[in-house]
Amino acid sequence: MNRGRSSAAAAGPGPQEAAEPARVRVTEIFLSIQGESLTQGLPTAFVRLTGCPLRCRYCDTDYAFTGGRWMDVGAVVDEVGALGVRWVTVTGGEPLAQPGCLPLLSRLCDAGHEVSLETSGALDVASVDPRVVKVMDVKTPGSGEAGRNRWENLDHLGPRDQIKLVVCDRADYEWAREVIRSRRLAERWPVLLSPSHGQLDPRELAEWILADRLPVRLQVQLHKLLWGDVPGR
Repeated sequence: MNRGRSSAAAAGPGPQEAAEPARVRVTEIFLSIQGESLTQGLPTAFVRLTGCPLRCRYCDTDYAFTGGRWMDVGAVVDEVGALGVRWVTVTGGEPLAQPGCLPLLSRLCDAGHEVSLETSGALDVASVDPRVVKVMDVKTPGSGEAGRNRWENLDHLGPRDQIKLVVCDRADYEWAREVIRSRRLAERWPVLLSPSHGQLDPRELAEWILADRLPVRLQVQLHKLLWGDVPGR
């Protein structure tokens, strides 16, 4: 016999049972010049969340794997707002490894920011707020994490989203060229090819792109040209 719910249950949780505010573990919040993506060069607030399930060989933010401080999502939005810029990038680590990342992205959009998410492509992006621009990696063999590419994520990218591939050497470039062709990436989204910093000469990558007339955008990390490998810049 189906007894249904009691009137107390139907009324929902009492004050002591109310859900706690969403939280995220934050490594740093800072203002810088956007060094990558189609908004390169714009003053941007960065929220770097802590933790990442991947270990890319060229990772330059391994200091974000551990540590950080727990913050309510509202407090993060307030701190970002105090920086006084329109553009916000949520990055990591891998931001989507934290459940609180999704409400954070939505709250930043609600506050009137232009929000982008930098993600490895290894975790599900289907639930990301559609107002957010997803800048999604496709991991090349040189990263050591190509087996983690979640190809079904391509079905959840919109025309405003972007795909980034970091190229370590000629073998990586040839692999990337084939993936771009076979999966028609450049026909559907802006594709950004970046040389692995300190590993591949950007001019060499530029020559390969020109030789193949590859319909991609060469991207160098502007923030590193300006400030080097300084955390928080």
